[in-house]
Amino acid sequence: MSEENKPIEETSATPQGDAAPQEPGKYNAANIQVLEGMEAVRKRPAMYIGDTGERGYHHLVYEVVDNSIDEALAGYCTLIDVQINPDGSLSVTDNGRGIPVDMHPTQHRPAIEVVLTILHAGGKFDGSNYKVSGGLHGVGVSCVNALSDWMKVEVKRGGKVHHIEFSRGHVTKPLEVVGECGDETGTKVTFFPDHSIFSCHAFKWEILCNRLRELAFLNKGVKIHFKDNEGEGHHEETFHYEGGIDQFTEYLNTNKKPLTPVIHFEGEAQGVTGTVQAEVSMQYTDTYSTIEQTYCNNIHTIEGGTHLSGFRAALTRTINKYGRAMKNGIKEKDNVTGDDMREGLTVIVSVKVPQPQFEGQTKTKLGNGEVQGIVDSIVSEKLMTFFEENPAVAEVVVNKILLAFRAREAARAAREKTRKGVMDGLSLPGKLKDCSERDASKTELFLAATAPRRPSCRCAAR
Repeated sequence: MSEENKPIEETSATPQGDAAPQEPGKYNAANIQVLEGMEAVRKRPAMYIGDTGERGYHHLVYEVVDNSIDEALAGYCTLIDVQINPDGSLSVTDNGRGIPVDMHPTQHRPAIEVVLTILHAGGKFDGSNYKVSGGLHGVGVSCVNALSDWMKVEVKRGGKVHHIEFSRGHVTKPLEVVGECGDETGTKVTFFPDHSIFSCHAFKWEILCNRLRELAFLNKGVKIHFKDNEGEGHHEETFHYEGGIDQFTEYLNTNKKPLTPVIHFEGEAQGVTGTVQAEVSMQYTDTYSTIEQTYCNNIHTIEGGTHLSGFRAALTRTINKYGRAMKNGIKEKDNVTGDDMREGLTVIVSVKVPQPQFEGQTKTKLGNGEVQGIVDSIVSEKLMTFFEENPAVAEVVVNKILLAFRAREAARAAREKTRKGVMDGLSLPGKLKDCSERDASKTELFLAATAPRRPSCRCAAR
């Protein structure tokens, strides 16, 4: 085995000078380990990709595909091809600008090698090439490289086809020119996850299909082709939606009865780090469940964040304001809640933020404070305008909310009645009954104790 292909070993700081040697139970300088570069990723992969199970295994694909999507956001990519190969590896190809292959001015090696082998290296920090991006930390594709048994990258750029290979984060075959490509540009990344790290050992069609469809909805006009060449019964599908998130809303509401048309509005405002764009698509159905899906720079923020809280606040306030002004609408005494407002609602909130602040590398929650106010303002203004221009639809929404409110109140009253009924069934003695006064200072409880009866003895006299 060559030096380049040897498995990465942990390194630790060695004692210097008069440092004492390690002893059982002893804690000194020799116990301090230094993990550099790819070693840290391989030692603690869950910190970077969530876990080493099924979720983390597929997260590797998302990191590579998100780079292609960022090229689409920048206006340079229109086609993304994802293929599961017969050997279990996966390839992602796009027609973007291609990863730079010229020499890095300070690292003195090809830029593509820097991007794929050094953490926190990338072209998305200064905002000059990517106004908005999901890649913030420069650790995405380099983590994929570190956690892959092998990775091959092909770049079409400058009229030539460039090729480089890696194993577990280290170069095994230096960058070389392997052909001509004319005016074509793009990047192809093929990788095989390291099965010594992951408990999941195969890509699943359904999981990847859902994410790729989602990305096609969020980026209208971008075509994503997905094919599974592994095993029997090969699957193939192309995702391409000109209707964007409105078609996404309709897709989520398949097999549901819509009560309103799809309501769409968008806007932008100046944030702390640049212009923040917000797009919302919503529709009420006759169901009782709520679907809220939020995205920031195409990243699915499954735990929500400031964009979701901004939408919720605006929805509750706007409907309350409009509903209370309606004849036979929401009354002052009606304690309508946010949950009532969202019953039967399917909504997609997508924002584009120049410098998003996510909680962790897996980016499950958005934390930018200014986004809440921006989304709140846009939704409040646009939704009120829509209601005023479409009073029939607004009436349907308010009636749906009132129905949810009354159902909740009826359920609460039924629970209260059931509770009282249970207490009544205890057959309290005398004039005692269940107390209905909530002020403890006005209530008293008297306990009357009687002496225990002396047990009788019927023993026979001797």
